[in-house]
Amino acid sequence: MRILTFSTLYPNAAQPVHGIFVENRLRHLMADCGVEAVVVAPVPWFPFKSERFKTYGKFARVPFKEERHGITVYHPRYVHLPKVGMHLAPRSIYLRCRPLIARLLDKDGPFDLIDAHYFYPDGVAAAMLARHFDLPLTITARGTDINLIPEYPGPRRQILKAADTAGHLITVCDALRDRLIELGVAPQKITALRNGVDLDHFHPGGREETRAKLGLTRTTLLSVGHLIERKGHHLVIECLKALPDCDLLIAGDGEERRALEHFAERLHLQDRVRFLGQVPHEDLQSIYAASDVLILASSREGWPNVLLEAMACGTPVVATDVWGSGEVVRSPIAGRLAAARTSHSLTESLQDLLAQYPDRSEVRQYAEGFSWEATSRGQFDIFNRLIAPSADSRRHKNAFT
Repeated sequence: MRILTFSTLYPNAAQPVHGIFVENRLRHLMADCGVEAVVVAPVPWFPFKSERFKTYGKFARVPFKEERHGITVYHPRYVHLPKVGMHLAPRSIYLRCRPLIARLLDKDGPFDLIDAHYFYPDGVAAAMLARHFDLPLTITARGTDINLIPEYPGPRRQILKAADTAGHLITVCDALRDRLIELGVAPQKITALRNGVDLDHFHPGGREETRAKLGLTRTTLLSVGHLIERKGHHLVIECLKALPDCDLLIAGDGEERRALEHFAERLHLQDRVRFLGQVPHEDLQSIYAASDVLILASSREGWPNVLLEAMACGTPVVATDVWGSGEVVRSPIAGRLAAARTSHSLTESLQDLLAQYPDRSEVRQYAEGFSWEATSRGQFDIFNRLIAPSADSRRHKNAFT
């Protein structure tokens, strides 16, 4: 089986953790099921590579072609205009990627299927490509693409048209599947396949060594993610007011860093909050293992991988009860779900967890129920069902040409 994975959410040399969850799922599919894949991961065009342009400067530094973990990845550029870009992006991506895919087909032969990730604009553009090249299509919904973007009428119409084009749809949690059904997609066309966790990479080892290296001597809380409002790092900082025996590590970078630093200073908590900056994904294991609780205070999540990664390292979690979070945290051993997205509710959940702190080995054992194997097999079965009638159709056409 040879597939084309298509998504703007995919890591690259300039953004090594961008869309890491898409890459992880693909790597496990290839390892578990012997699938071959080429990745097309478009990025917005921008003329200047300077770091002072922040995210757009990073886009400019992304190579057109690279190899990651033995997978060939192409990054064609598309025009993305501020403010109006949301509505124009699907067609812009389609027009820029169509010639590249045509060259790949001419050079290396056919793909069996397009496997797209993130419904808008990625999935909509992939649906145009699937229609143009007459290829089966799957689209995976991952979060904001379904729990927020369909609130806009234009994108919602395009999402539903793409869903109609696709042979099957995948969601990373049941909550997103339910939302697609609410939007009018037939239930039998959607399968929820939750993300797994790399149990070999994320493990409890090295806790004491990392704590000593970082100088951690008190109960240590951890918040991981981009420094943007919807990740709720400000709420986690505020929790410290009622938790005098706790310190906080924040792993991530983004536009809100300076504001968060000033917020901690206003609350006189700057000595108890440490900003680690962007931590490479492969280095997060030691940070998870060294911490006592991971807190995820997001307003929206599809399937929050950080929760499982922390648990695999023996660290229980506290999370806001949004979308897929409740499907991850299903046992007191795993952690707690806050009743509301407020610092007060998060603090109450933290206090309850710390008062009845689980055995870290049991937390790890809970995470072991979320391996990637079942997800890989589920994808492979879906792909096979879509590929078989398509192959029969091509053979029928060839017989009369």
